[in-house]
Amino acid sequence: MLSSKILSKILCLCVWLLATLSQVAQASSFNLVEQQDSVEIHTDNYLMTIDKAGFRYAFAKPDGSVWLDKHADSGLTFLNSNVVTTELLEQDKQQVVFKVTNELGIEARVTVTPSSHYLKMAIALQDEGELQGSILARTAGLSPAYGLGDHAARRKNQSTEVSGYSSRHFGALTDGKPSRLTSNFVIFPSQKLALVSVEPDKKIVKVTRDELAQGVEYGASIPALYYFFGEPEQIYADFKTVRDQEGYKVYAPKYEWFGVGWEAWGALAWDTNEQTIRHNVDQYLQLGFPLDWMVVGSGFWPKKDPTFLSTTSFGLWDKTLYPNPEQMIEYFHNKGLKLILGLRIAFIPNGPFTQEGLDKGYFIKKDGKARLFRVSFPKPESYFLDANNPAAVDWYIELCKKWLSFGVDGFKEDLFGYEIEDLPDDKLDPVNARLMDMGAYVMGRNGYLGSPMDLHRFEDFNYDQNQDRGPINGLAFAYSGFPYVYPDIVAGKGLHNMEFGDFSGQQLRTYFIRNARYASMNPSMSFGYGVWNLDDQHTTDMVRDAALDHHRLQPFIYSAAIRTYQTGFPYTMTPLPLAFPDDAKVHGRENNRVRGYQWLINDTLLAYPLYGDDYASSNSRDVYLPAGKWIDYDDGTLYQGPRLLKNFAIPLEKTPLFVGGSGLVVEQQDSALVGRLYATGFTGNVPFFGKDGVTQSIIEIKHPVGKSVTVTDTHTQQQVEVTRVRHAYQFRFIAGHNYVVE
Repeated sequence: MLSSKILSKILCLCVWLLATLSQVAQASSFNLVEQQDSVEIHTDNYLMTIDKAGFRYAFAKPDGSVWLDKHADSGLTFLNSNVVTTELLEQDKQQVVFKVTNELGIEARVTVTPSSHYLKMAIALQDEGELQGSILARTAGLSPAYGLGDHAARRKNQSTEVSGYSSRHFGALTDGKPSRLTSNFVIFPSQKLALVSVEPDKKIVKVTRDELAQGVEYGASIPALYYFFGEPEQIYADFKTVRDQEGYKVYAPKYEWFGVGWEAWGALAWDTNEQTIRHNVDQYLQLGFPLDWMVVGSGFWPKKDPTFLSTTSFGLWDKTLYPNPEQMIEYFHNKGLKLILGLRIAFIPNGPFTQEGLDKGYFIKKDGKARLFRVSFPKPESYFLDANNPAAVDWYIELCKKWLSFGVDGFKEDLFGYEIEDLPDDKLDPVNARLMDMGAYVMGRNGYLGSPMDLHRFEDFNYDQNQDRGPINGLAFAYSGFPYVYPDIVAGKGLHNMEFGDFSGQQLRTYFIRNARYASMNPSMSFGYGVWNLDDQHTTDMVRDAALDHHRLQPFIYSAAIRTYQTGFPYTMTPLPLAFPDDAKVHGRENNRVRGYQWLINDTLLAYPLYGDDYASSNSRDVYLPAGKWIDYDDGTLYQGPRLLKNFAIPLEKTPLFVGGSGLVVEQQDSALVGRLYATGFTGNVPFFGKDGVTQSIIEIKHPVGKSVTVTDTHTQQQVEVTRVRHAYQFRFIAGHNYVVE
């Protein structure tokens, strides 16, 4: 008899094959109608209309209603000149090719490739002199809009809604603010539409009232501009397909990362050594904090010689501060922790491996010579690994193995504060992808569009900053295809030496608790600065409660992460406009005015942490409950949505969760799993994935949960014991077993 794990793999393969075959079949399913002044491309799910004058294009729904209207002037410009004429050149079963000419008389080829629920456009200049310049594809404007990765969180208008955004130089750091995880994917959930131009170099992006446009700042082509149509689940599934096809692969993450972690940067900054690390981690463990992973990002290299002052001193430890690294790593492994080191692609001149990289041509060049970049760390100008050179990546990975040979489990990739000239947004993706391929644990901080990492960590988040940036940043990541959100270290960096100034004692304690509650609702969380330093038992208890909340839900959150990996939809952190796109009341809330920072976890838990720049003065929020039954996680109170809970009390002690949707939550208790069933009125099948990311369970809820519940384990064909615990029916849950609820 085949095991459940093997059956699950076979099932996943069958689903993938069917989806692939269906996509291939549907990709050629379109009809073309040419008229004197226009061309129409018909599919089962959308209609594209192109005016030959100006290549002004629009999309309509099957019922004929406008999906996305035409631009007022022209659909294409290149070299800042509008296209004026269009000629249909050819078509086959897969695509349609046009010749377009702009006001300057310059020609380009436009290739349109329809698929079932999305469409690809490619625009290439036709010039023997290899002419290059700006190229832009555009339609009329649309709103509300969401996405844009790190860029969404650093605007004066603090909101996840990015209507009005415009940049002619879009990429890492180009808005003058820190931006490392870069995505120009924009979604309009109300209108069931999204778009992205797949381009790692500098891009033009406009999401304004008058136009929705994407293109290249300087180039000879727009290689892959995609429009997506359908419900958000369909859009994100196709977005994942496109990313995988275009070389920006989405990877399955690892279980431990979705537990509670610890980072030396928050506790010790640069001043790390084996004893201080042990002391801090052991203190947290002794206080009952359930740690799964730890990061030492700095200070482990030989400190006395400035040529070693870098995370690219591969395999070289400071012998005074880290006299026995293998023993130290084994010590933490025995406590069940994964140990992660900081890692960068910046090589300082005269560093231990720099000359070899120079001799072999492994660094980014300018005018044929290895170029030095300004960077925040290391302090000297540094050479950057050329990640587009496979041989350079091979060499770099072999160097990484010097750290791994000590027992290190993976890396916190941490290039920051760099110049952006001649530097593409995917400068680190090939390195992180290779590390993921070899099974290393990767915390990503730089990337473009794909997800070659286990966690998506946003820019340092410290207590001297505007605290609305945190939840806006995390939600923007989820919209943008970076949903394994890690919101940085609880309480940030700088408390150990009051680097950013001092708060009153009570405000600092409130900050610590509110920040921990917020972080606990994210896919991952960590600590650094010792909570015991605040010398307040109530604060310690509340912060530990937040950590235990997250730990209890770790299996449930990780199952959501695997669903995300399989489908592309951000189940780990689903903003309400994606989950309820037709509910007008979920829009316009994720900003620093309303502070309606809410999201779903695995379409069952509704998180509503009280967080933002008013964390020290507020004790309530207006909490919106969409349609359906919602049960308070702490006290079991039942609410019927849609409903706005005005001034809903959220004291420091409260777990900010409602249970709705399927009503099924899988939690861990004392190293065992339990299924918990809430009376939300749901019937249907619910998937759950085990910590290996492959083992799957299906829970079939045949009847709405009522006053009595029976649960049958179909693996053993036996009913399991069900008890009433904390406002839900609870039963022992075994990953890989299927259950029927009646």
